Amino acid sequence: MATQSIQLYSHVKGPNPWKVATILEELGLPYETEFVNPAELHTPVYEKINPNGRVPAIHDPNTDITLWESGAIINYLMATYDKDNKLQPTGIKEKFEAQQWLFFQVSGQGPYFGQYTLFSFFHPEKISSAVDRYANEIKRVTKVLDTALEGKEYLVESKLTYADLSFVSWYQVITQFPGLRLEDFKETCPNFVNWMGKMFDRPAIKKVFEFKASLAAPK
Repeated sequence: MATQSIQLYSHVKGPNPWKVATILEELGLPYETEFVNPAELHTPVYEKINPNGRVPAIHDPNTDITLWESGAIINYLMATYDKDNKLQPTGIKEKFEAQQWLFFQVSGQGPYFGQYTLFSFFHPEKISSAVDRYANEIKRVTKVLDTALEGKEYLVESKLTYADLSFVSWYQVITQFPGLRLEDFKETCPNFVNWMGKMFDRPAIKKVFEFKASLAAPK
């Protein structure tokens, strides 16, 4: 068990650091969050932590390990601190299935969802075809998850794992937008809606995103 607080380098809005925060909370690990402004990401000081100039990153003083990339961080936390398999499967087949879903999240969910938000809200030119493309990718990814959840409560085994949790932070953002809210998927992806609804109701998840909301609230 960690005796010293893990340092999480984060951003108020970016979903990927909050993905790591949900794992830390679910494991009950002590951690402190340092919010890095975008202007600081490509400074020599931060690039010593993450040469790619992105968040999240962590430094664990218990092991003197610094890591970046959310998937790698999750794997590290599982290997180092989840000795009782609270968030991991136990069988060999199931362990690789959990990895499969984590890789799908970091390569399939995150990039497409990120491009949707970019072209919808931040790109200087409105490109409807790009917005439509990534909205359709969100729906496609969601259907993949819905199909996998047919007759199941969770993605792997009959228990919550890090694979389930890895999808939450991006859906927490995306489901705030018209046409992509949970209720908009009730007819086409009911298994997904039930699953993600359970994720949003978890105490650790609520704690993380209530904290996130408090940071964005007017002071």
